[in-house]
Amino acid sequence: MLKLNIKDETSRLKAVVLGTAESNGPIPKVEECYDPKSIEHVLAGTYPKEADMIQEMDAVAKVFEKYGVQVFRPEVIKDCNQIFSRDIAFVIEDKMIRANILPNRDQEVHAIDYIWNQVEEDHRIILPEECHVEGGDVMPWNDYIFVGTYSGDNYSELITARTNIDAVIALQELFPEKMVKSFELRKSNTNAKENALHLDCCFQPLGKGKAILHKNGFLIEREYEWLVDFFGKENIFEITKDEMYNMYSNVFSISEDVVISEKNFTRLNDWLRSEGFTVEEVSYSEIAKQEGLLRCSTMPLIRA
Repeated sequence: MLKLNIKDETSRLKAVVLGTAESNGPIPKVEECYDPKSIEHVLAGTYPKEADMIQEMDAVAKVFEKYGVQVFRPEVIKDCNQIFSRDIAFVIEDKMIRANILPNRDQEVHAIDYIWNQVEEDHRIILPEECHVEGGDVMPWNDYIFVGTYSGDNYSELITARTNIDAVIALQELFPEKMVKSFELRKSNTNAKENALHLDCCFQPLGKGKAILHKNGFLIEREYEWLVDFFGKENIFEITKDEMYNMYSNVFSISEDVVISEKNFTRLNDWLRSEGFTVEEVSYSEIAKQEGLLRCSTMPLIRA
């Protein structure tokens, strides 16, 4: 059995699910895309090639190998985009929670059944149907669970709105000893620069008490200010709208002081090194074209 353990975003990583770009399927039609950035690249003829994405993900697998991390991959489903393993489930403490994601992505969830079945039965959680949630919106952070959400009346019209208030309430009931803190995110089906698809598109806690933030990703200024106060202004790397669009906040921590980051994020990577982090740089710019990056394609199972 797998002894799950996830209390935060930065403790030493022991086991992780890394998505796969194998048999990714044909270039989607515009109406099949889940986010505005994918639409941009479909229309521009720059949608990423499967071979390039496989190469990018293999580079991340090699970094995990270097640090002795056990890597699980989803079973490959023919012609199915299975890159973003963070969307399909997530772990808090010793429980794995299956995400209620977009209905046409249901088969992605079953590609990790072999992992799900290694978790003790009473630690496998399936939320009620009305609870919509994806792992990119959920961040365990010690006594807190940070959750990105959207509660506007037009929720059902926004394919970019992935986590609702029902899910926030359900998480609070599941973990009564934790403080579940929700943040309203800015959503747009059409403009990628005005769309925080998930909380990890505009916020990411790091080791050493640091964090990456983008103010415009939050709909309510006082919620953004709460995070600034929580981490301390001097510990925050504030990213620009263009940097958010390029997914600067979607890095991934292997430990308190080791971060995997995109090699083109020069400003961020220089800052991380100046703060004492080891930065493992990889090329992930093709995968980024689908509005997801390193955190989106990884789902931690065990941190020490």
